[in-house]
Amino acid sequence: MSDPVLCPKCESEFTYPSDNVMVCSQCFYEWNPEETASEASASGKILDSNGNELQDGDSVVVVKDLPVKGAPKPVKAGTKVKNIRLRPDSDHNIDCKIDGFGAMALKSEFVKKA
Repeated sequence: MSDPVLCPKCESEFTYPSDNVMVCSQCFYEWNPEETASEASASGKILDSNGNELQDGDSVVVVKDLPVKGAPKPVKAGTKVKNIRLRPDSDHNIDCKIDGFGAMALKSEFVKKA
């Protein structure tokens, strides 16, 4: 079975195809998955969860609790991370240091620009 297509707006997994677009049953957002994939790869920009472009040195806020492998507690939602470095060639495209956790790599979809 294939992986579900996540909604780019609310990240819900409850999506379905309708004609030549995908539709989210949670927020009713409609998008063309081919255009979305090509726009993200062609632009080379790294966007946060709200669609704002991130740059080196920005400060971001974690938007959901993130479990950390080997750590007794997760990185809590609302944690502010300062002075990020971007890595566009990686899946975890943000390098940073988080107080209490140390050096870490994050996915841009789990942060918002502060």
